Amino acid sequence: MYRFYLKSKSCDMFSPQYFRQSLEECPQLDFVKELQFLNLQHNLITKIQNLSHLQQLVLLNLHDNHISDMAGIEVLRSLKILILGKNRIHEICCLDSLSKLNMLDLHDNQICRIENVSHLSELRVLNLAGNNISKMENLQGLDSLTELNLGQNCISVVTEVDRLPLLQRLFLSCNNITSFDQLACLGESCSLSELTLDGNPVALETWYKQAVLRCVLHLRQLDMKRITDEDRRMAGVQARKEEEKKKESHKQTIHKECFRVCLYVICRLVEAGSGSVQSLSLSDSHLAELDGDTLRLFGLGALEALERGWGVQTAGAVTVITFRYINFDAIVPTLPRIRVKFPNLSHMIFLETNISRLPQLAALAQVRRLDQLTIHPDGNPVVSLTLWRSFVIYRLHHFNLQRINGQEVTMNDVIAAERVFGTLGHIAATETPRCRLLLLLEESRKRQLQFLLEGRGRRAGLSPEELRDNGKLLGEGLSRALFNYPSRDCSAESPESSERATMVEQYLQELVQSASDTNLKGEALHKLWPSMFAEMVRDCVLEMRDQATFRQASLAKLSETK
Repeated sequence: MYRFYLKSKSCDMFSPQYFRQSLEECPQLDFVKELQFLNLQHNLITKIQNLSHLQQLVLLNLHDNHISDMAGIEVLRSLKILILGKNRIHEICCLDSLSKLNMLDLHDNQICRIENVSHLSELRVLNLAGNNISKMENLQGLDSLTELNLGQNCISVVTEVDRLPLLQRLFLSCNNITSFDQLACLGESCSLSELTLDGNPVALETWYKQAVLRCVLHLRQLDMKRITDEDRRMAGVQARKEEEKKKESHKQTIHKECFRVCLYVICRLVEAGSGSVQSLSLSDSHLAELDGDTLRLFGLGALEALERGWGVQTAGAVTVITFRYINFDAIVPTLPRIRVKFPNLSHMIFLETNISRLPQLAALAQVRRLDQLTIHPDGNPVVSLTLWRSFVIYRLHHFNLQRINGQEVTMNDVIAAERVFGTLGHIAATETPRCRLLLLLEESRKRQLQFLLEGRGRRAGLSPEELRDNGKLLGEGLSRALFNYPSRDCSAESPESSERATMVEQYLQELVQSASDTNLKGEALHKLWPSMFAEMVRDCVLEMRDQATFRQASLAKLSETK
């Protein structure tokens, strides 16, 4: 039904004229051109029309209709109150000529954006609750606005409140505000006295009320409840605690940074090799810190942190471990335990760890699965080697390695690494005698290889097919397993180990040369084979052309063989 009221010139009272129900369009009211208040709520109106003659209209109520477009409202220049709530409007528009508007109600529509209202300098109340608005924007120019309702929308960050100099009441219930950082703009408002934030995730925080009161000092009402003196006192106590915590955190940060600088200077002095510093021990100069998901270890003594009792939840949260100013050879013994202790580890970073040889990189296979590996050029000479990255890819890619020093490992990189080190590893695995294989492999590999050779009756010289099958049983290819970090026995300083190292080096050089020769011969054969095959066929045809002579020559060869 709809109602409209006529205000007489001589009286302040309103006299109802008539009522109708289920109205589908605005009625023709040519006979009441001086009409000031028109109520057409709870009808089925789809368009704003037939109102152009009502130039004195002050209030228009079209609440709860089927209006989808605001076109037609622009002719009502004297309008001060416009109620279009609970309709089907998608866009705020057609308000350019309504400069006298004091109240605009567009709640429960389908509006996605605040727009076309900045010129309404006399607007006092704006109701946009129950829409699909995700951002507070275009509010500048609303210098008279005292009440803004944006409840039941999709807003996640409060902005532009500081552009509303007279705003007193702000309703933001039931939005997507999750943290106090998203409310920082409220602290810049000097006029805000009433605020609602209930129904937002941030309202579930323990110190929610105290945090809001610290942000908005002049607030008198929060979530429709009056702010008491006790509330303000508790907010002050919490503010002092937060300030003390920040100061303490700042002190700790400065302390850690100073320690890192001192440790860096000491390590540089040790590297310089001066006589008075060479004997300096760094065992007591270390630092282990857990920062979020990153465990940082500085100095040799920090490795002790890996042995302490870690809670399951804390250890599970560690995904990155950074080593700095620790010799890599000292880190190697801890690698097998690191995977067990930190099951979600995916990234290891090495800075100033003295990684200088490719076999050292092979030790990282003990960690098994690694998504990322970072070896900083500073203090790690191995990075200057041309093939270091290809070696890492060949040795660790089957353990899910995806990035090296921030660069993605592509399939082309994998193929190139297989070509270089895969050929060498395969030849080494097939040509190396059993006794030497056992010397090169680590203890666990030795036991597995002995089981395969002896327990299954395998002979010492394995064929390539057998090696491939055995590689599957060993968990990774035997050719890859040969590229291992040398054990303590192999790396010990002794005449026997030196002779063995010389022999191994010479043998590997011979293998490399043999592999290179074999590869060159294969390529040459591949190129010459078509012509060689044609010559062989031609020679056979020529020999068989005279059958009698060919038969006699064949019988003579058979006689000689007897």
